[in-house]
Amino acid sequence: MRIALTGSSGFVGSALANFLIHQRRHEVIRLIRAPAQNQEGTAFWDPAAEKIDLDKLEGLDALIHLAGDNIAKGRWTPAKKELIRTSRVQATQFLSESLPKLKKPPAVFLSASAVGIYGSRGDETLNEDSPAGSGFLAEVGQAWEAATQPASQAGIRVVNLRFGMVLGAAGGALPVMTFPFRLGLGGTIGSGRQYMSWVALDDAVGAILHAIVIEQIQGPVNIVSPNPVTNREFTKTLGRVLWRPALFPLPAFAARLAFGEMADALLLASQRAVSARLKSTGYPFIYPRLDWTLRHVLGTG
Repeated sequence: MRIALTGSSGFVGSALANFLIHQRRHEVIRLIRAPAQNQEGTAFWDPAAEKIDLDKLEGLDALIHLAGDNIAKGRWTPAKKELIRTSRVQATQFLSESLPKLKKPPAVFLSASAVGIYGSRGDETLNEDSPAGSGFLAEVGQAWEAATQPASQAGIRVVNLRFGMVLGAAGGALPVMTFPFRLGLGGTIGSGRQYMSWVALDDAVGAILHAIVIEQIQGPVNIVSPNPVTNREFTKTLGRVLWRPALFPLPAFAARLAFGEMADALLLASQRAVSARLKSTGYPFIYPRLDWTLRHVLGTG
C-alpha cells in the first residue's frame, strides 16, 4: 500500500513508520513541515498556513494523522491549552478538507483521538458507543473528531483512533513513570482507584494496520488492551516487574500542586475503556496482559 503519515517523528509515529516500511514493505510518505528538507518519501505541509503538497499525495491508499502537541509537556497555561486544541483540531480540519481535492482520494483517513474524550467516569466500562464526557480533554476530543467530517462527507472512510496510554520503552508515559520506581520511590497516585486504559506499543501499531485493512471499521475505535487496570494495580505490577517497592504514594493534592490542571485530567481521571470494535473484528492482541507487556517493554524477562 501507499500510506501517508503525519507525526512520523513521534513516539507512536516512528514505530508505525518503521513497521510499515521494514516489516510490511509498504510505501510511506511522511508529511513534514520543513520544505528545505523535502526529499524522496516526504511531502510538505503546514496546516497553520493551510499549505500542503497534494501532488505527492496522489495515489494514496490511506492517510494516518498522528500529529499534535504533547499534552504532557509543560503546565497547562491558557496558551498551552490553546496549542493543544489548535494543533489537533486545526490540522485535522485542514487535512479533512484537503483530501477530497485529490483526483483519487485515499480509501481511508485514520485520525488520532484519545480515550480522554470520555472524561473521568469512575469504574464505568466505556466502549465506542459510550457518550463523551466533560472536561477540557473531552471537549478537545469531540472537536478533534468532528474535524474529520469533511472527509467523511466526501465518501472517505474515517477511523478515529482513540488511544489509551501507549506503553513502550522509547517514549510516552512509561519511562517517566518508571524513574521513581527505579529509585525505590514509586507508589500509587491519588486514591489509586482510578482506571488506566493502556495498550502495548506493538498492539497500537498492529491495531492501526488492522483498521486500515478491515473495511467494516469506521468511526471511533478504542486503541486499548482488553484489560484496563486501576492505578493501584498498575503500580503494584510495575513495582513487581522492576523488583522495586511501591510504597510511596503521591497524594492527589501533591499531584495538583506539581502539575496543576493536568493532574486531574491525566493522573487522577478514571477511564475504564475497552475496545468493542477491535474485539468484534478479530484483532489478535499480542500483549493483552499488563505484566507480560511491562516485562517485554522493560526487558525484565
